[in-house]
Amino acid sequence: MEALLILLLVASANACGSPSYPAYTRVVNGIDARPYSWPWQISLEVDRGSYYSHTCGGSLLDSEWVVTAGHCIQSGGSYRVVLGEYDTTVDEGSEETIAASKIFVHPQWNPSCLSCGNDIALIKLSKPATLNDKVKPGCVPPFGDIFENDYPCYVTGWGRLYSGGPLATKLQQALLPVVDHQTCKQSDWWGNSVRTTMVCAGGYEKSGCNGDSGGPLNCQGADGLWYVYGIVSFGSIWGCNTLKKPTVFTRVSAFNSWIDSTMASN
Repeated sequence: MEALLILLLVASANACGSPSYPAYTRVVNGIDARPYSWPWQISLEVDRGSYYSHTCGGSLLDSEWVVTAGHCIQSGGSYRVVLGEYDTTVDEGSEETIAASKIFVHPQWNPSCLSCGNDIALIKLSKPATLNDKVKPGCVPPFGDIFENDYPCYVTGWGRLYSGGPLATKLQQALLPVVDHQTCKQSDWWGNSVRTTMVCAGGYEKSGCNGDSGGPLNCQGADGLWYVYGIVSFGSIWGCNTLKKPTVFTRVSAFNSWIDSTMASN
């Protein structure tokens, strides 16, 4: 009985979408996130020849799998994942770096057509991540799940602090309310560039920016758990914070079948 209780406590502690360090909320502008409050956020690094460097964000789905954007993956590239990261300039002792063993880009992803959708990729880690209070998986939303217009969600990442600006060193978060599809597809918003397999968020003061690609749009469900509702896909060519040009995310709940089948067969 005691062993069973310990197992249940461990499973509960590592349950998806439940940070040990609650995130700051009620924040309008982008700020430094509370350390380790988004424990599924990862930094995807690419081999530059003599060193690795951050190229995209991503989200841990379980101890062996990470989801990111298809456009973050270049053919022939060598990638690794850093978990438990907060300040990229400091060795905080919480980081774990694991090589990617297999990468699966959605078969219908077309790098020449961002607006065609399917901008999603799965990375299988070369070994299971160590789950703890600073590294936990995010929850995958149920199939077809759609949050209502103006629902408060948060984008997180180490992307540029502003258009053309420097990459953040500390993990950033910004409140990005959901923009429903009916609004986002209007001609003076994104028009035909958005599909129902995408979700728009922001488009006012704050948005995702270069370097945030592949990272999550985090939305808290009615059950209190945090879901990886979106994956940063694209934004405005006129700058990172452009009126009526919200950040466009791949909607994770449109790809449950592909995610489940890919993970189950590999």
